[in-house]
Amino acid sequence: MSVLPLVFTSGWASGVNAYAVVLLLGVFGATGLSDDVPETLQRPEVLVVAGVLFLCEAVADKIPYVDSAWDSVHTVVRPVAGAWVGALLAGQSGSLNDVVAGLVGGSTALASHTVKAGTRMAVNASPEPFSNIVLSLAEDLGVGAVVTFAMFHPEAAAIIAGVLLLAGLLMLFFLISRIRRFRRRRAQRREEKRLAARMGRPPG
Repeated sequence: MSVLPLVFTSGWASGVNAYAVVLLLGVFGATGLSDDVPETLQRPEVLVVAGVLFLCEAVADKIPYVDSAWDSVHTVVRPVAGAWVGALLAGQSGSLNDVVAGLVGGSTALASHTVKAGTRMAVNASPEPFSNIVLSLAEDLGVGAVVTFAMFHPEAAAIIAGVLLLAGLLMLFFLISRIRRFRRRRAQRREEKRLAARMGRPPG
């Protein structure tokens, strides 16, 4: 069986929460629930690092503006993680070229990361923090559910991931105006901080 559906699903999930993907796959492999997980992802040090970073993301992802800063840092991390996991899965399976799997995983992760980061910018245009918490919890639960489902039904999970990715891209198109508002507000805050810093300086 081709590993492509699992590569696609893990790529989509990595764009949302790469550390959760590495942690979940590693746990499935280490506990013997799946033979498709490479040994690299099952190593204790990998699981520990992924677990710690997952906890950090779980906190940062629920704080307005901090979540967008976190997303900015992970613009490179998530696609690289998606490509890395995809290449490892292909190497374990032997049914797909590693480079092709890396490209599929990385590009899918980049697309879903763009949806996640853009959606957060739109949400941060609103002052209340509750929508950030609800959205973050939904993302965490969604990644966990889809990746778990993919271990037993990879083709069906890939279809679900594809639908979610397409729906996210369409939603992002309609949220462009809110994203622009978020960027204007962020630029205004930076300008206010600069003015405050200048006002606070003693005369030279």
